[in-house]
Amino acid sequence: MRVSADLDLCQAHRMCQGEAPTVFGFDEGADRVVVLQEHPDEDLRPQVEDAVRYCPARALGVEEDS
Repeated sequence: MRVSADLDLCQAHRMCQGEAPTVFGFDEGADRVVVLQEHPDEDLRPQVEDAVRYCPARALGVEEDS
């Protein structure tokens, strides 16, 4: 899977960091999400999918690798 974040949509709620802290970080200076692992291990899928689901701004996405 490939994780993405639309920085124009991010509203700095930080829900993603709570759901998947090893995949999503936060840039305090820019006040935006940071994708720490663009291609996280498959065992992190449930946490990543929860982060995408619970993002209030709908700024996150997951695509399947080809």
